[in-house]
Amino acid sequence: MPRVALIHDFLLDVRGAERVFAAICDAWPEADVFTAVYDEKGTEGRFADRDPQASFLQKLRPTSRTFRPLLPFYPHAIESLDLRGYDIVVSSSSAWAHGVLVDPGAVHVSYCHNPFRYAWSEREATLAARSPLTRPALRLLLSRWRQWDWIAAQRVDAYVANSAITQKRIKRYFGRDSSILHPPVELSRFYPGSVGGHYLVLAELMAHKRIDVAVRAFNALGLPLVVVGDGPEYRRLKRMAGPTVRLTGRISDDEVADLLRTAQALVVTAEEEFGIAAVESLASGRPVIGLRAGGVLETVEEGVTGAFYDDADDPRSLAAAVAGFDVARVDSSTCVRSAHRFGAERFKERLQAIVEETAAKGRTAPEVDRPVGGLLPLRSSRRGAESMRTR
Repeated sequence: MPRVALIHDFLLDVRGAERVFAAICDAWPEADVFTAVYDEKGTEGRFADRDPQASFLQKLRPTSRTFRPLLPFYPHAIESLDLRGYDIVVSSSSAWAHGVLVDPGAVHVSYCHNPFRYAWSEREATLAARSPLTRPALRLLLSRWRQWDWIAAQRVDAYVANSAITQKRIKRYFGRDSSILHPPVELSRFYPGSVGGHYLVLAELMAHKRIDVAVRAFNALGLPLVVVGDGPEYRRLKRMAGPTVRLTGRISDDEVADLLRTAQALVVTAEEEFGIAAVESLASGRPVIGLRAGGVLETVEEGVTGAFYDDADDPRSLAAAVAGFDVARVDSSTCVRSAHRFGAERFKERLQAIVEETAAKGRTAPEVDRPVGGLLPLRSSRRGAESMRTR
């Protein structure tokens, strides 16, 4: 039997990518698990029985609140993982996990949630949010990251994208083809119930999520909005929230499921690569009101299981969509049927098949120079250098 290793960027909390990685772990119950840093408490013990092997950064004991300042060191950390003797490597990556170094002859399949957004699709927004004093250093860091990221991507044998938009980014940024496999959703956790009066936001409170648009829209509408999640934007959003807007912070899975099934609708304000929360809402029998972009276009049918708005930064656009969508006319059974396209068993079977097909072909990654030392590669291929100058 081939030896299999599974790698995720970091295991510090339980969000969408970690739930997907849990399903990947279920698909290979005997595989060894690796990650850059690991927090058993933060991940609610979900991976404890797999005894994840972490990098040298584990000595610093980072948490979901403190891991970000270590950003420059993660490529070094992921390359330091010892994968000697493994025949098949499956990475789950939205940043650096796809950069692991595997044995010659080993096959590496990467399930990509998104190329690292701060270096690629959100690079300019990330720089603009920093002070002029720190911007030059961050610009240099992100430039080196992009070089490392591109070279690392050439070593992967097969990419699997979580959505159409991620597939396009993999092609644009890495020059690599990929197949699409939508993430799994734990459908058994969700079911319809009696509907209450609140609308719901369920997201990590990061600037690129644009939760402030929802807060401002519902302040103006005077309708109840519950914002579930934690992150750097929490305090700012708390100050912004009017009397009808409530921020809960991070809550349990059972509480999330209760809020979903009783919500008028889930509100999605960001261009999500896929958006597991939207499918969880459908599985709860509730529609989605979201920005007309990204993954919701693959999961939500306009006028049937939800509605869209068009101006990402204008609260009035969202407010108009909320006011103009009659949630009472939504058939909850139609929402549930739509969600069942994204069950965990379907995901695991398809991913296993992709890995088996790739392994049968053997190594297919193009030969490129390996980056040595994370973000400070000693050399890179001419093709890589030319590619980076044009991006």
